[in-house]
Amino acid sequence: MRFISIFTHEPSNRGPTQAEMAAMGKLVEEGMKAGWLVATEGVSFGTTGLRVHRSGDGKVTVTDGPFAEAKETISYAMYQVRSKDEAVEWASRFVKLHRDLWEGWEGEADVLKVFGPEDFGPPA
Repeated sequence: MRFISIFTHEPSNRGPTQAEMAAMGKLVEEGMKAGWLVATEGVSFGTTGLRVHRSGDGKVTVTDGPFAEAKETISYAMYQVRSKDEAVEWASRFVKLHRDLWEGWEGEADVLKVFGPEDFGPPA
């Protein structure tokens, strides 16, 4: 099963420390070698993002960030695991790492199942 975690945190005036980046690198390397981590990347904050919206009448609009959400998306991780519980375990490790090394860090991870062909019945 594949799951993706989207990590967000409360906006702050500083980025991660060198100690946090080193610890994150160690966890990422462990996950890649063990095979549970498929991909992970940091992402730019909402100030450089954009949103594409299609309304009911078919009109497509594009809105540049920043957006009004209170939290900023900071990264994602893609897992290849046996269960949802295992995906939660790995997301928890990433969140704990941030909390332990980034003083005052408050954030969360949304864990979402990534659908594949196996999640749908045979063609009709």
